[in-house]
Amino acid sequence: MKLLAPLVLLSTALLTNAALAGPSVVASIKPVHSLVSAVMAGIAEPTLIVKGAASPHTYALRPSDAGALESADIVFWTGHGMELFLADALETLATQAKVIELADAPGITLLPVREGGAFEAHSHEGEGEDHDHAHDGEDHADHAHEGEGGDMHFWLDPDNAALMVTQIEQTLVAVDPDNAAAYTANAAAEIARLAALATELETTLDPVKDKPFVVFHDAYQYFESRFGLTLAGSVTVTPDVMPGAQRIGELKAKVAELGATCVFAEPNFEPTIIAAITEGSAAKSGTLDPEGGALAEGPDLYPNLLRGLAKSLVDCLE
Repeated sequence: MKLLAPLVLLSTALLTNAALAGPSVVASIKPVHSLVSAVMAGIAEPTLIVKGAASPHTYALRPSDAGALESADIVFWTGHGMELFLADALETLATQAKVIELADAPGITLLPVREGGAFEAHSHEGEGEDHDHAHDGEDHADHAHEGEGGDMHFWLDPDNAALMVTQIEQTLVAVDPDNAAAYTANAAAEIARLAALATELETTLDPVKDKPFVVFHDAYQYFESRFGLTLAGSVTVTPDVMPGAQRIGELKAKVAELGATCVFAEPNFEPTIIAAITEGSAAKSGTLDPEGGALAEGPDLYPNLLRGLAKSLVDCLE
């Protein structure tokens, strides 16, 4: 009988720890993973699919990714229109998981995809209605993946990130009610941190709000809209389609015409295109990274991502 009490206590402890262990959670890209990590802090670590500086536009699933999806209880992704590599895999591999498309989080409104950034209208002077709007072989059908339902870079508005956090919290609580109190407290703290971040960035960006700039691809309109920035246009609608010589010439003329202060490259794509566009003009060049490829993954990535965008803009535009 003396051995019975310790065995009962040990069994109770094991059962308690098993109950409190968090679910197996997978997040698609770094900004999503960061917000999920913040809500799951102290419970478990979510698995990230697109690691390091890899781009969701060109990513291919690895065997380890397939294994993570097969064992997942929950998968968080932005949704159809961004992580094309994931759409089929979710149907065939994540068959036991609750799949959450964060673009559908209550309160998030997707902005429409802008045709050719801010440079092109839907028709050109002197051209008929049958003009297909292509530039040097660009096929606008290829652009559909970046927003058949809207622009999918919605995480770049911290107000949207707060809505994502609420959706993440509610999903985790439903799947893992034993840890509900921790998820709720973590989500409240993260939403407060995001509100403070938005206020900080408003102050940081205010001096450069009226200075026009050009981006590599049109991924920043949520950030631009939230903080009142002046985007003059983009080099390409989607990084999957590189501009040809005619397009580069048009952009070079537009940069000079608009007086754009800066033209921004992205880490994963060819910077020589930016150099060709700014050549002979007063425009400077910089780099913007909408997915945080150079940042360490984890709960601090999201605020560091937005601070990095703001710093790059201010450093170049001032």
